Amino acid sequence: MEKLPKIGVPIIIGVILLFVIITKSAVTIDSGEAGVLFETFGDGVVTDEPPMGEGFHLVAPWNKVFVYEVRQQELFEKMKVLSSNGLEIQIDASAWYEPVYNELGNLHQSLGQDYLQRVIQPAIRSAARSVVGRYTPEQLYSSKRDAIQDEIFAETKKILSKQYVQLNEVLVRDVTLPNTIKEAIERKLRQEQESLEYEFRLVTASKEAEKVRIEAQGKADANKILSASLTDKILQDKGIDATIKLSQSSNSKVVVIGSGDSGLPLILGNN
Repeated sequence: MEKLPKIGVPIIIGVILLFVIITKSAVTIDSGEAGVLFETFGDGVVTDEPPMGEGFHLVAPWNKVFVYEVRQQELFEKMKVLSSNGLEIQIDASAWYEPVYNELGNLHQSLGQDYLQRVIQPAIRSAARSVVGRYTPEQLYSSKRDAIQDEIFAETKKILSKQYVQLNEVLVRDVTLPNTIKEAIERKLRQEQESLEYEFRLVTASKEAEKVRIEAQGKADANKILSASLTDKILQDKGIDATIKLSQSSNSKVVVIGSGDSGLPLILGNN
């Protein structure tokens, strides 16, 4: 009976040590995450093997596992940059990014878990300054938003191409100009629109006037041709035809005007 406590103590200590070892060795990686193994008595960060995937893992208690989110993430940025003429412009943008999965070990070794602050933010800010500096405020306000969005994406992607980070998209959500500049641009755009409308009305009126002129000229030409074709003989024949038709009416009488061959009958109706 006296030996039981002496035997039970080592067992209890062994169970506790086993529990601690298992606790230190067990690693659970959640959905959308991956782990980078650091071997304390080995070569450090494991870069020649794929990262540890989702689920339960057992590792040596003296090693460490660094967990990264490998899903697409979003960065929101408000940046103040200068236009081509030196005016301060505020750009509201967001970037969609994710670490390159198979290069997670290299990412951890070269940049660490704060790679967002180390490379992505400086890259997008540098690209935004470079791109916006090529355009005037008028261009940024009106027609060039899609262009600067594409150019910022291309330049940022180029900077990050060797940083083990994948950039999926850059979205320019808003471009804010100083109020005085914005109002001046809006006035200019309104004036340009009014000028275009006035020019359109002038062109329309000119076309209508040309149409009326052409129609009037056509009628004048037709009357001229008709007048030229009506000789005295034709007029006399037409008068005779009209007289014959009237003479066939029962309520008419004939009066001859003139004498000889040139006399023409005048037919009067009896009503």
